[in-house]
Formats: sequence, structure tokens, C-alpha cells
Amino acid sequence: MTLSRRSVLAGTAALSAGAAFGFTIRTASAAETLTGVTYLPPSYADLAYGSQGFVDFVTDNHADAVTIDFYDSGRLLSADEQLPALRSGTIDFMFHTTSYITRSLPILGITGLPGVVGPLYENPDRLKIGSPLFELINTELNKQGLTALSLGGGIMEPEFIWSTGSPGIRTLEAIDGKKIRVVSFEATKAIEDFGGAAVRIPSSELYLALQRGTVDAAVANISTINGRSVQEQIKQVFTVPVTAYGIGIFVQTDRYAAQPDAVKSAMQAGAAWFDENSAKTANEDYYEQQYWPKFRESGVEVIEPDQAALDRFAEVSANVREAWIQEVGEEVGKKAIALAMGESA
Repeated sequence: MTLSRRSVLAGTAALSAGAAFGFTIRTASAAETLTGVTYLPPSYADLAYGSQGFVDFVTDNHADAVTIDFYDSGRLLSADEQLPALRSGTIDFMFHTTSYITRSLPILGITGLPGVVGPLYENPDRLKIGSPLFELINTELNKQGLTALSLGGGIMEPEFIWSTGSPGIRTLEAIDGKKIRVVSFEATKAIEDFGGAAVRIPSSELYLALQRGTVDAAVANISTINGRSVQEQIKQVFTVPVTAYGIGIFVQTDRYAAQPDAVKSAMQAGAAWFDENSAKTANEDYYEQQYWPKFRESGVEVIEPDQAALDRFAEVSANVREAWIQEVGEEVGKKAIALAMGESA
């Protein structure tokens, strides 16, 4: 479009008139665009509920401040690539399961310690935003330049031992000599302490691994079993809480702190929604009401350990907790465990 001398003069006159009457001329500022990722696909409806819900909440309520460019299913980054990308500033935030990154961020191991995850799962408030345990975790994460905006308001239902064959794994003693799929370091140590051979297999390969006898059993959350249709290969599940995980929203501390206040307010509001709904919805609406009834109807036998078995598991797994304490530091480790167990620290 060509501007004539008359139009320029008219525009100048309008600006002058506006100034004369005390009007303020403002320019609209574009919303900040933040890039976020998760490796989990939408088919994991229980786990995706929280991450997609966070994105939707921020978009619906704070579109003037933030535009979110969100990639699920590893479309932008694989699970192993997410943390390096966050640290380098390639992405602005990530959703990640804690069990995947405890080797890089040891303090997150508190969400998967044998003998601790049972009480922590039953008392989700101990991990909510602002709780002493949540603040302790962030103090340690901050030392590595990272911050958790939320850890989902609690951990997901613990990972149990799902086995094929007959009789399968129905007791702690039956672990001895079995090849068992694991993911986390904490689960690996626990299984090895009972004489099992821990085999690291991604969930995408678990169905065939069980079908072909590559492994005899799997330590897994019910979400993995359902999401990969592994129940088709499973005969029984021994519900001793071997390990667990949470799903957190992680940001680079300095990069996040430098964002405009409106952006931080939007992200914090979204994190509060995530904290209230992520773990709670997965554990109650999906697991209790949908997945477990379906599995029982399909013939999967649920074997619950008695108190003696739980005590024995906690006793034998003590060295796993001790190894973790040495890794994060005695003061921090003991304090974190005490807080997770509901004790004063």
C-alpha cells in the first residue's frame, strides 16, 4: 500500500490530538512462545491426561501471555534427549517420568525407593507443590540448574511384578533365578537383591519379550501393561510395591526466572492444575475404575502380599535405600526419606 502525503498528515494529526486529550498510545505485545515436550503418546490416556491438560489449561486461560508449542510422542525429542535439550535451552519445559532420569538427577530417586513408595503413594500430599519434600527436591535440582514446577501431586500407583507361566511369581522367593524386566536403577537393585536377573527392556519391546520368553516377568506400572496390551501375556501380578515414579514438569531455573512475570504466572497456574489433577486422575479414574476391573475380568490373577512379605521386602531392600542415601548425601537422603514416610525431618 502506498501512503500519500495527506494520509501521513492525517495520521500525525490524530496522534497529536490523542496526546492533547491525554490518550496513551500502546502497542500490543505478542504472547511468549514456549516449546514443551513429552515422549509419552496420547494412547497412554492416563499419563497424557496431565500433560495435555496442562497445555490446554494454559492455552485456554493465559493465551495473552503464553503460546505453547507442544510435542508429544517423542516427535521432537526422544526420552533420552529431553533432559540434554532442556539444559541446553533447546526447549523451555519438559514432562518426564522420574524413573527415567534418576541417574542424572539422583534426588528424584525418592519417588522410586523400595520400602518408601508404598507410604508415599498412599499419602500424595507429601509430594505436592509447597510440601517440605517438594521443596527439598527442588533445592537439590536447583544445584543442577533445574526446577520442578510440579511432580504431579503424587506418584503413580507403584510398579508390581507381572509374570507369565504357571505358577509364575507369587512370592518374594520366586524371584530367585527369574529374568525380570526393569527400567529404573532402584528396581534393578531390588530385584537383584532377591536373586533375580534384571533386564532393561523398553515398554515398546515388552510384549514380545514376554511372549518369546526373553523375560519371565516385568516390573511395571499398570499403565505400561495396559498401554502395550501386555495383559494378553500375563497370568498373574504380585502386588508388592517394587518401585514407582512420578511425572514432573521441569524447567531450566535461570531461563525460567528470566521470563516475564505474566509468563511465569501462567506456567505456575498450569502447574497448580497439573499438581491437583495428574496423579490423582490416573490413579483413581483410570487405574481403580477402569484398568483393574478390566484385568480381573480378563483372568489376570491378583496376588496381594501379606504384611510379612512387605516387611521382608522392606528389610532386604534397605541396601537400595542406603546406596541412594550415599549418592545424594547422608543429610539430604535421610531427610527426604523421613519426609516421604511422614516423619519429621
